[in-house]
Amino acid sequence: MFFSLTFIIIFIAAAGLKFLSLRVDWAKNLPPKPETTLSLIIAAAHWALSLALFSSILITLNYSVRRSYFPLMTIVFVMVLSFFITFGLSVFLDQWKAVPPSQNSGISLGGNGLVLTNLLNRNETAVVLLNGSMEPLGPRVTAIPGQPLSYQRSVSSNFDLPPVPFGDDTPWFLKSLSIDIRLNGELVQRKYQDGFSSFLLYTGSLIFLLCSLGYAVKISVWPLANLFIATLAFRCVLAFVTFFNTPEMTEITASFLDNKLPVEYGLPLLFLGFGALVNIYSLLDFAARRRYDDD
Repeated sequence: MFFSLTFIIIFIAAAGLKFLSLRVDWAKNLPPKPETTLSLIIAAAHWALSLALFSSILITLNYSVRRSYFPLMTIVFVMVLSFFITFGLSVFLDQWKAVPPSQNSGISLGGNGLVLTNLLNRNETAVVLLNGSMEPLGPRVTAIPGQPLSYQRSVSSNFDLPPVPFGDDTPWFLKSLSIDIRLNGELVQRKYQDGFSSFLLYTGSLIFLLCSLGYAVKISVWPLANLFIATLAFRCVLAFVTFFNTPEMTEITASFLDNKLPVEYGLPLLFLGFGALVNIYSLLDFAARRRYDDD
């Protein structure tokens, strides 16, 4: 019950916040991209599904350790619930794509004379939309450093404009975390589209590794410190997934497997192997502590 409620709450909250973020990103582009509200919701849901999977496992296992629940039973239940909830939501999101979408309409951001610039440096080229964002392809004035102002009555539809300026002071480590969560969500979606066996292999091995790490991280007697260390371990797993799926690492994995196994098996096998090592360490540590207590 605790795991299910945690998963649902995190998923709904994260999906709502991500949808608002994607909506803002969509509104910043002029002319507007041909996005629909449904496509933004589905993209936000896939991102939230990846975040909810990691977060709910981490919180539930930390909670079970503090409550001194039976470890093996806890891990089995969390693994089963994690997989079936993730699979069920993946099926729902895939079927939801068949719903007729509603097209987004343009949003008026700024009036006449809206200045667009990336603000990367002082020498950035600026574009002034004389009729505002409602006519992004209409008359404009382009200001290029060191050159006279250039007036254009109109431009073609494939002309790229700088995004509408919004303040963004998000630290890089949060941006990188969001990117890795998005990439993992896209990978889960791709594995689902490849078939149930591919989805089971990747998602099952990932959940197995997360459950092994989450319950094995009991370095100190302070639950909060253990939670922070487990969070760092989960973050490393997320970064490793992104790193391992780069084209360079895919080529290295293919050469290492030497066509004996499909390259898609490389990452799940690493997850299963490392998870097994963590569980062996946990059993040995438990046996050593038990023997020390008996002595």
